[in-house]
Amino acid sequence: MSVRLTVAQALVRFLAAQHTERDGVRQRLVTATWGIFGHGNVAGIGQALVEHADLMPYHQGRNEQAMVHAAVGYARQSRRLRIHAVTTSIGPGATNLVTGAALATVNRIPVLLLPGDTFAARPADPVLQQLEVPYAGEVSVNDCLRPVSRYFDRVTRPEALIPAALAAVRVLTDPAETGAVTLALPQDVQAEAYDWPEEFLAERTWTVRRPRPDTAELDAAVHAIRAAERPLVIAGGGVKYSGAEDALRTLAERAGLPVATTQAGKGALPYDHRCEVGGIGHTGTATANALARTSDLVIGVGTRYSDFTTASGTLFHPATRFLNINITGFDAHKQAARTLVADARESLTALTEALGDHRRAADGQDETPWTSSKADWQARTDAAYAPDGEDARPTQAQVLGALDTLVTGDDILINAAGSLPGDLHKLWRTRSSDQYHVEYGYSCMGYEIPAAIGVALAAPGRPVWALVGDGTYLMNPTEIVTAVQEDLPIKVVILDNHGYASIGGLSEAVGAERFGTDYRFRDPEGRFTGPPLPVDLAANAASLGMRVLRARTVRDLREALADARGATVPTCVYVETETADSVSGAPPAQAWWDVPVAETSTRPSAVKAREEYDRHVTARRRHL
Repeated sequence: MSVRLTVAQALVRFLAAQHTERDGVRQRLVTATWGIFGHGNVAGIGQALVEHADLMPYHQGRNEQAMVHAAVGYARQSRRLRIHAVTTSIGPGATNLVTGAALATVNRIPVLLLPGDTFAARPADPVLQQLEVPYAGEVSVNDCLRPVSRYFDRVTRPEALIPAALAAVRVLTDPAETGAVTLALPQDVQAEAYDWPEEFLAERTWTVRRPRPDTAELDAAVHAIRAAERPLVIAGGGVKYSGAEDALRTLAERAGLPVATTQAGKGALPYDHRCEVGGIGHTGTATANALARTSDLVIGVGTRYSDFTTASGTLFHPATRFLNINITGFDAHKQAARTLVADARESLTALTEALGDHRRAADGQDETPWTSSKADWQARTDAAYAPDGEDARPTQAQVLGALDTLVTGDDILINAAGSLPGDLHKLWRTRSSDQYHVEYGYSCMGYEIPAAIGVALAAPGRPVWALVGDGTYLMNPTEIVTAVQEDLPIKVVILDNHGYASIGGLSEAVGAERFGTDYRFRDPEGRFTGPPLPVDLAANAASLGMRVLRARTVRDLREALADARGATVPTCVYVETETADSVSGAPPAQAWWDVPVAETSTRPSAVKAREEYDRHVTARRRHL
């Protein structure tokens, strides 16, 4: 039996019938589609979404990149078991997907991209917005999505949709291979009718597998842990995607292992758990980094070892060895490690069972070898959070402190770029495993507000906070309109310090003298002088439909945050913090990060910065 539908109609029906199942829990895979319509998708996917509105919910976006960010936020909050699709017109609508696709793939987050494409039959050539490539007639701008997609296909005939759609969902539901998946859809093919087998449109369930560790690898891992004198666990995002938090806690408690966390892994253990030692690397805590420098075995769980985690290869002792638990062999083999290529939860559970009565001095005790250091760091956090007075203008760290006194484990914090990720990784006291949502794989400015929308859709009823600096806000505020349209009570906190504070500090450190990082008027010689520009971000947010609360003092801030948390409409808290050339108030970096400095210069600041760079770079090492 067959059903006659257009390609677009068949695709929508196919997607609505796909499900995931893990640990006996079955749920729909593609729960909604985001779209901005133009020629290339309005008559195809657009018409199909109208035709099958009862099967596929639709969300209207304002910016194509932002729609992908919203989809990523949704999938991450859903632990990669539920996703959104994103459809765009051809041309600029399609190329606007590239940044969002890269973010999804870097962070291993599934999202389905459905860009319109030029005519497959080429009745007119070129058409509006078509890029002509003299040496290849079949290339379109959508080919820009190939390197940032985990799977890419162009569906040039109706029947080609069947293998393409099945391959796309296979990748979307594969925990080792997932990321952005692109199906480029020529606009004429979208509207073409075909007799589809009923089996293609029938409900289908994809098992999200939990591969168990190889016996030989497990035996070697157990031997390595038993032999280690100063082991350290580094928990990455893979712990959360596997739902391995309980397994990690059990192993850490029974074996007395300290657990440091990456940006993606923060919250794997609550901040007050005795085995939790804070963030690792350049934005980490003194406690975690001191343990890393003296560790003889690092047990990486679901981490890809970015340069922030390893302090650009300078954090660990030359004799340190690595044991990596990861569902992807690509990441497991980093740092020349022993490997457990398997699911995180299954691996941690197997390790706990195999270690048996293996115990360390920290087991069963309130005091651990790192208790004193952790208490010292908490005191430094308290000092950074403490206001200078109720009527003072808060620093960035004091804004976090005010929020810290207000939230519970139900609240979710979202951030991605600027100086906030560093302060949050060092200071934030995470209460629940999914409270901390910082996108630091791609660190994309403008991610926060659309991601908050996606998270709010995935976790209705929970307070969702998008923390944004003024630079990030100016990159991508338009999805505020979407939050207003969909009546999603996200809370946007704008911290305005009139410039790119994070990159300004880095610029100063590398001898670039904060060039191009202030929002100020320029003098005739091009220097930034005078007062900040007369830009009112609060008024801008209000003009887009948000309820806005202005906070000028610490007292105002506390009241505004409390008001926003209980609000049932999208609400913005605007606070002016210290200027871009002031420090945030958080402790400085506890480990190095490699940003190359000019090897030769006539400017003293650059010469001094190069001397400092040469001093640090000598500590870099490769673990072989």
